[in-house]
Amino acid sequence: MKILSLLNQTLINALSTLEYPEKEIKLSPPKNPDFGDISTNLPLILSKELKMNPMKIGEKISNVIDHSDGIIDKITVTNPGFINFTIGAAYYYQILEDILSNESYGNNLYGKGQKANVEFVSANPTGPLTVGHGRNAVLGDSVANILEWNGYEVTREYYFNDAGRQMRILGESVEFRYRELIGKESDFPEGGYEGLYIIDIAKLIIKEHGKSLNTKDPIFKDFAEKTIFLDIKNSLLNIGIKFDKFSNEKSFYDNGQIDKFLNEMKSKDLIYEKDGATWFRSTSLGKEQDRVYIKSSGEPTYRVPDTVYHQDKINRGYNLIIDIFGADHADTYPDVLIALDALGMKTDHIHVLLYQFVTLLRAGEKVKMSTRKANFVTMDELVKEVNSDVLRYFFVMRGMNTHLNFDLDLATDQSEKNPVFYLQYAHARICNIIKRYEALDNPKLNNYDLSLLTHQSELRLLKKLEQFPQVIENSRTALEPQTIATYLYDTANNFHRFYSDCRVITEDKDLTRSRIALIQAVKIVLRNGLTILGITAPERM
Repeated sequence: MKILSLLNQTLINALSTLEYPEKEIKLSPPKNPDFGDISTNLPLILSKELKMNPMKIGEKISNVIDHSDGIIDKITVTNPGFINFTIGAAYYYQILEDILSNESYGNNLYGKGQKANVEFVSANPTGPLTVGHGRNAVLGDSVANILEWNGYEVTREYYFNDAGRQMRILGESVEFRYRELIGKESDFPEGGYEGLYIIDIAKLIIKEHGKSLNTKDPIFKDFAEKTIFLDIKNSLLNIGIKFDKFSNEKSFYDNGQIDKFLNEMKSKDLIYEKDGATWFRSTSLGKEQDRVYIKSSGEPTYRVPDTVYHQDKINRGYNLIIDIFGADHADTYPDVLIALDALGMKTDHIHVLLYQFVTLLRAGEKVKMSTRKANFVTMDELVKEVNSDVLRYFFVMRGMNTHLNFDLDLATDQSEKNPVFYLQYAHARICNIIKRYEALDNPKLNNYDLSLLTHQSELRLLKKLEQFPQVIENSRTALEPQTIATYLYDTANNFHRFYSDCRVITEDKDLTRSRIALIQAVKIVLRNGLTILGITAPERM
């Protein structure tokens, strides 16, 4: 909210005039809207140091504030010591003009000239993307969009481990099904993948390479990885997500960065050998126990390639690095960061975002996680049932650190109970009204008198629109798309209330033009917010 910075500076000037000590000023809407638009508890904060009644402090501050410019309409002081500001309508009329003159209203240049990397999804290509991966994907893409709207140049990156145990077992699982299909016996690998998609891959191998492949042929792993990864990319495209860069574990072995990292750790006495394994001396860095880097079998744990991967990202010169992980990484990602710190690398620009998992509900009951493709519900199947827009909104409408109960009945509802329908219907309704207006009047909207917008529903809507740039800034600070999802729903709610209270196209042409200007601004804000969340803004429904 632009008004917050204006009021903040106004209060700083008042403190200086009164020779009061400077304090952090907190501004927010009062609990009781009758008190005004913005409130501060500054007098309560000052009272102890000034040894003065907070009500008296509030009166003194309000008396030295000049509000002759019309931005502040009224100032009141209420118990036990709050200063309340009522903002003049003229200020909001100017905001409306700003919106109408700027189709990108809400964006800012905070991150101009800075590069950000957002790594998300990063599922190993061992099977179809799950519903949980879907939430990761939507959160990551939305965070990337938020950063772009705050001026950053963003790289969307996908990293996967393709040199470890999981990929080896994938190859063995496909080989088992291949041999089974051609009538040869073999043992199912321990911990093997059992989804029917493995059989589908084996059938494709037979179709393309015949029935005479040798045991342990690398084609089983390589073909499966290529096939599954293509499916993953297509699944992500189905919900509007495209990555700029793909990185993989194997490349760091091939280019020698893994060996270089281990040698550097050894030179700093940060790794040691015990029981045939290589250990990270993390206790020397404040951890409760040391961690295995390389197992006695010679197989590295994730910590080695993941740390090297983050070294690589740091060396690429990003100003901001975002990792989005499931909550099961809460106890493991710190091992990567402390190793980087120990090597003297800057890590304070790395932010790890953890999200909670998803439960699908139908008729209030948990959906059995079993399908033909695998022993879990795939993201593709969910998209087919609810569509991409609904999936994306539902995945961000709760804070990422909150477990998400995905209500399939609500998600498929085609009424205003469905928040996505409610939002999109607001945009479509506005488009329809504007189309009707253009058929009656000059399509060019000009010569409107915004001072005619005096109804409480109109002013409430104007105040909501003014908040949008601050919402974008807040979502950047918190790296949380839910902020925008909640704001958009509230804005749509305010619009629907306005539509119920105020007829837009009336016999009064002047009032009609003013209200058309208002809903044009609502349309811009709704469209921009939906765009950030990767959701379409339909013109008809």
